[in-house]
Amino acid sequence: LDTAISLSGHIAYILRAMLTNLTIHDQSIKLPIFLPDATRGVIKSVDTTDLHQAGIEGVVVNTYHLLTEPGPSVLQRFGGIKPFMKWDGLVISDSGGFQVLSLLYQNKLQGDITADGVTFTRTFKGQRKKYKLTPEKSIQVQFAIGSDILICLDDCAPTTANQQQVMASVERTVAWAKRCKEEYERQIESRHLDDSAKPLLFAVIQGANDPSLREQCAKQLIEIGFDGYGFGGWPLDEHGKMNNEILKLTADLMPDDLPKYGLGIGNPHTIADCFQMGYTIFDTVLPTRDARHQRLYVFSKDPKQTDILYERPFYDFLHIGHEKYVRDTQPISQFCDCHTCQHYSRGYLHHLFKINDYLAGRLASIHNLRMYSMLLDQLRTYA
Repeated sequence: LDTAISLSGHIAYILRAMLTNLTIHDQSIKLPIFLPDATRGVIKSVDTTDLHQAGIEGVVVNTYHLLTEPGPSVLQRFGGIKPFMKWDGLVISDSGGFQVLSLLYQNKLQGDITADGVTFTRTFKGQRKKYKLTPEKSIQVQFAIGSDILICLDDCAPTTANQQQVMASVERTVAWAKRCKEEYERQIESRHLDDSAKPLLFAVIQGANDPSLREQCAKQLIEIGFDGYGFGGWPLDEHGKMNNEILKLTADLMPDDLPKYGLGIGNPHTIADCFQMGYTIFDTVLPTRDARHQRLYVFSKDPKQTDILYERPFYDFLHIGHEKYVRDTQPISQFCDCHTCQHYSRGYLHHLFKINDYLAGRLASIHNLRMYSMLLDQLRTYA
């Protein structure tokens, strides 16, 4: 690995040439970019106006959840997810495979995984309904969603998988990706979409923590040809720490002239580290989930005067539920320009959480999302 060590002892990676813009539908998207997870077409507690004001330029929606509720026919009636949720920014739809397979592997969902796809039964509002998610179905649903970037259905092996199971996962991921691309091309043709109107299609590289299987998966996916590639699986080693070696290896296997997507990554330090490895697209539930649990992200000093690549830590948590904030008149962060920090005090937000008011989650989420967008603004200065 090409690395450099800062004065603080933090290992950083020497930046390689990377994409700084991504063109979709004749629109230029600045990279790197962070997208919060609007799993069911909504980010809990906030609306799309809040997202814009927090500097958020895109969201990730979940094919599995939107397939089951409200369903593709409802989304088509509204013209897709963007008109449905009144959002005009970037939308990425993940394939739904990670959620379904994770639930199946954990025995939290009844179903089967075969070469053809995944079948599962879901109980909703007392009614049991059987679904089948194949590569073709995943792409069809994603077209109904109307997202800008579609993700191929992949098989994410569980962390307990043995070598044989991981090999099977890679083989299935490649086979499904090929079928996804074939269905994608059929949809493009049947909808008469030209290059300026068609969405992009990304494939996901699997292989767990095995470098040779990662390389095999990447090579075969690149031979099929996609618009971008993502890191698939769990980015953690056996000790629960980020597996930087596998993350870096996988990024290096991806073409440098295409977007590199770190699916499900991550906290601010991890995003900064993975950006140095070459990843330019990130999504995670962390900022909004932590906000609802009273964990607020605060830069240690002015981010414009912080070397995000080398300084660690460059942020800390402010646990707003702590009694010491009862009479605190300061904003959450003196370095933040979000709606919450410009208008409300720590003491008021502490009060809102204490009385369990809905506004607490909204104001906290706005702040954490803005912290992430400010982080990405700083990372763009290095690109």
